[in-house]
Amino acid sequence: MASLICGSIAFDTIMSFEGRFQEQILPDQLHILNVAFLVPHMRREFGGCAGNIAYNLKLLQGEPMIMATVGGDAGTYFDQFNKYGINTDFIREVPEAFTAQAMITTDRDNNQITAFHPGAMDESYLNNVATAVLSLKTSSNPIELGILAPDGRAGMILHAKQFVESKVPFIFDPGQGLPMFNGDELKIFIEQATYIAVNDYEGEMLAQRTGMPLSEIAQHVKALVVTKGAQGAEIYTDGQTIQIPAVFVENPVDPTGCGDAFRAGLLYGIENGLDWETTGKLGSLMGAIKIAFEGPQNHTPSIEILHELFIKAFHYDFS
Repeated sequence: MASLICGSIAFDTIMSFEGRFQEQILPDQLHILNVAFLVPHMRREFGGCAGNIAYNLKLLQGEPMIMATVGGDAGTYFDQFNKYGINTDFIREVPEAFTAQAMITTDRDNNQITAFHPGAMDESYLNNVATAVLSLKTSSNPIELGILAPDGRAGMILHAKQFVESKVPFIFDPGQGLPMFNGDELKIFIEQATYIAVNDYEGEMLAQRTGMPLSEIAQHVKALVVTKGAQGAEIYTDGQTIQIPAVFVENPVDPTGCGDAFRAGLLYGIENGLDWETTGKLGSLMGAIKIAFEGPQNHTPSIEILHELFIKAFHYDFS
């Protein structure tokens, strides 16, 4: 079984400012703000929700199929996908655009100033879920599951509709794209989705914008997953709430991409018919492994190591 991952592909440029923003910005001069920060440390990472989810699902030996749009500058990202054997058949290149880019500056207190350029991501509506599903229908890896991760607004609305029309169950994962939609639009997503995955902040926003408490939202889907960082996660399913513990990490380094790693665990669990507690624990483990590394795609555990770490954390294996 293959999973179709609709979402963003982006480059993350991460810069470290050794001072404090508050010492460089004068509150009474904000109307003429003009500041510059010396950033002696900089790195460029492969990012974007679709890229990160696919990378982690491939570590679990899943079959991710990415549906996304990239710019004419995406050559090195294709090299990354090819290196790990990640299918790129449904990635559309928009030559005249840039691939989505996040420019993040972090100060010594871990405050961040981020500029995000969507670039080719805004053209994601050009992709068609039904086309991908039909092209693989008779293959050895048909698309039988999907995830709708943060992407261009028009693309997210269209792809949710196409998942339903193609009769492919999918996870609605609005992430940082949630503020783009009003309450009525979010209610439509909830009705269309088979599963929903949010972090605790996004869960509160989803509840406020729709006027529906999480317990009510959960009644519309097979499972509602709410991640809570170091406090683990909660899974609302079949009228019950399953508590998922966090996996202890001795030296957390970088939370960027942890939610995407967790969602790869969800996809794997659903694909393989695992119970919800095991599925949530696998997501928790994937997030914990990622947080010990800088960047979203620099952790490289083998499948054997993943099994060993799961047994160590939970005293049984996930398959």
